[in-house]
Amino acid sequence: MAPRLSILDQSPVSEGRNAADAIGETLALARLADELGFHRYWLAEHHNTEALAGPAPEILISAVAATTRRIRVGSAGVMLPHYSALKVAEQFRVLEGIAPGRIDLGVGRAPGSDGRTAFALNPEAAQAADRFPEQLRDLLGWLGDSLPEGHRFAAVRAQPAVPTRPEVWVLGSSDYGAQVAAYFGLPYCFAHFITEGRGAAEALALYRDGFRPGLIPAPHASACVFALAADTEAEAWRLFRSRELARVLRDSGRFVPLPSVETAERYPYNAAEQAQVERRRARAIVGTGAQVRDQLHALAAELGVQELAVLTACHDAAARRRSYTLLAEAAGLTANLTDHSAAA
Repeated sequence: MAPRLSILDQSPVSEGRNAADAIGETLALARLADELGFHRYWLAEHHNTEALAGPAPEILISAVAATTRRIRVGSAGVMLPHYSALKVAEQFRVLEGIAPGRIDLGVGRAPGSDGRTAFALNPEAAQAADRFPEQLRDLLGWLGDSLPEGHRFAAVRAQPAVPTRPEVWVLGSSDYGAQVAAYFGLPYCFAHFITEGRGAAEALALYRDGFRPGLIPAPHASACVFALAADTEAEAWRLFRSRELARVLRDSGRFVPLPSVETAERYPYNAAEQAQVERRRARAIVGTGAQVRDQLHALAAELGVQELAVLTACHDAAARRRSYTLLAEAAGLTANLTDHSAAA
């Protein structure tokens, strides 16, 4: 079966535009995704970077959920060690009140920032990451019926008491998150776009092999992957130059707004950087809508995942919307949406 297709949005800030523009582009893209038939729209969490405008996904989720009709909306993810599990449970219970049955809560252990920022968010950051399984247990308790018997906060109830619950996912880019998701019986999503595929098969195999029935009865896996489509393959590769340069700069510690294609074309790559670009191009999912669809389907089959969340970064906001439109058309998402609406 073809994988379900969703969107991961980091709210990228582009060269020549500001963070308010990036947030506006996120809201516009989410409405389009709803119309195109994508299954989920996930918002990322990053701190202390001028490259991304998404430090508070729970706020963006509320705006997206209130202005969309059917798409699931959630976090990819909330970096749980920064926060109180009770507060996160309360936030997502409120979100369920805004969009009942459409909210996803993806949680992760990574800081989504540098070490200093992690300590600014939580002075106990060094210990908090080690308590991730304990926090997740408490979060599930406050989203569900109760905390474990004998828990010191067992008398505390997370509010509001809405009738539906968010769908909880564990996110990760290593074996750790896979094992946690398997232990708690939760869906798992591997951050393929971060590792560029390294370790994906191993982590997903660990998840499936170690899975214990919990909130879901059987393993359910996804991967977040970068992909870019355009009307022609040549145009897609031209647009990809922005992503190429952004990754080269990031790998050298420079987190800057997404460069324009023109800036990328003028950049004086040295030999090592050019080799890095060529390696990345060999693995990239870039092309026409049909080419990207086929590569995504092949990747899902290779990894054995039921879903893919697609991350697309273009300096031109219209080109980014066009990329998702072409993918949706090639994958038949809009047609499926029309068929389901007619059947209803």
